[in-house]
Amino acid sequence: PPGGIMQRRTFLTGTVLGAALGALLPADASAATVTVSSLDALQQAIDRAAPGDRIVVADGTYAVPAGRAVTVSGRHGTTAAPITVVAESRGGAVLTGERGFVFGDSSNITVSGFAFRQRTTLEIPASCSRIRLTRNDFRLADVGGLDWVVVRGDDTKIDRNHFHGRTTEGIFLVADGPGTTAMAQRLQVLRNHFSDHTYTGANGGEPIRLGVSGRALSSANAVVEYNLFERCDGDPEAISVKSSDNVIRYNTIRDSRGGIVLRHGNRSRVEGNHLLGGTDGVRVYGNDHLIVNNHLAGLSGRALVIGSGTTRDHHAGESVDERRGNDAADRALVLHNTLVGNAGTLSGESRAYPPQNVVVADNLLVGDAGSLVAMGQTVGFTWQGNILWGRASDGTIPASGFRRVDPLLRQESDGVFRLSAGSPAIDAATLTGTDVTEDVDGHARGAGRDVGADEYSTAAPPRRPLTPADVGPNAA
Repeated sequence: PPGGIMQRRTFLTGTVLGAALGALLPADASAATVTVSSLDALQQAIDRAAPGDRIVVADGTYAVPAGRAVTVSGRHGTTAAPITVVAESRGGAVLTGERGFVFGDSSNITVSGFAFRQRTTLEIPASCSRIRLTRNDFRLADVGGLDWVVVRGDDTKIDRNHFHGRTTEGIFLVADGPGTTAMAQRLQVLRNHFSDHTYTGANGGEPIRLGVSGRALSSANAVVEYNLFERCDGDPEAISVKSSDNVIRYNTIRDSRGGIVLRHGNRSRVEGNHLLGGTDGVRVYGNDHLIVNNHLAGLSGRALVIGSGTTRDHHAGESVDERRGNDAADRALVLHNTLVGNAGTLSGESRAYPPQNVVVADNLLVGDAGSLVAMGQTVGFTWQGNILWGRASDGTIPASGFRRVDPLLRQESDGVFRLSAGSPAIDAATLTGTDVTEDVDGHARGAGRDVGADEYSTAAPPRRPLTPADVGPNAA
């Protein structure tokens, strides 16, 4: 595109795009809008940007020369008036070359609408905070070992992006942190579309990894919600959690090898997720997790694994090899989940340290092959209120922990198995003292809770499994 820069107070006035993007920021009479059509003009506009300014990059392909980058250094918006760098149309400004945006010592910066095609990682360093990447298309170089986006700065928001199209080892999105043990705080990962990772190695191709073994005991307080994963076959873990105190909720994983794995860390919540027609489901290691309201159907692998350990608990001062091992699942609450038609329903493992003091209550387990419960050794488990059904055998669940009765499930057009009127699961939940106010659909549970992920209702579900229209650059 020709070099150029133009300032104006209105942004693409009268267009739908302008209205949508303008709604991202409050009106600020002092803020400037700058339209640029060259890398030099873009850099100049960034270097003098003030809170509330918007830099609009004209549609076109921008090849960043070797040794250069689009540098965002020492720039600070405010929470109410961030500095925004936005493509003229979503996906219309394409960045190619070795490097794209390089951030340093900056805060309250939004980057929106670009197509990223670089050969190096896009990093949010620990010196930055409140950086937002929204409505972008990420398809970086298909190079083995290249992680596409790495977050080390606090309060980063990654929303409504599409990460797609690779065949090599490497991760779409990594949450890391400063030093060797800390984690970036309060990362939001919202309404992104992760698709088509076909790496065939044993591991190393996760869509999302929150932490790493050396950071496992650090709290991240990340929230990963309303994301769609399709054909994510690069790793058995689509969402790999290796840190503590995270929330993984309302995501849909469809036709993917990977599942949700609490691989390291403690006190995370896995809630209201749909895992449909793929391979692996949910695996749990570490302490004090809550696994609630998840719907797992048609998986060809293990649907829900309460893991054993090579160690009882990870702890400060353990060796690198110890930290990389599995921490047995202790004191997990596994409540109100529905597992239907999976090759393996609820199972354990055989490492030296068995899981202990886990509560498995008010779940609905339905299958026609193998055993519905295959836990192996456990210590101090509480089983209660579960319903089992189908031609599969009961397995290793104690007789006091379930009843075998037809729950009258019906599979609806969105693929979800829900209760029919008259189901014996209605109002049959037994566990008290745990706050479960909604079901997987977003319906209120009420005083008499139903067994499984679905609370019977004739009302339309506020939440359903996600589709591509619900996520990515054009999502609401």
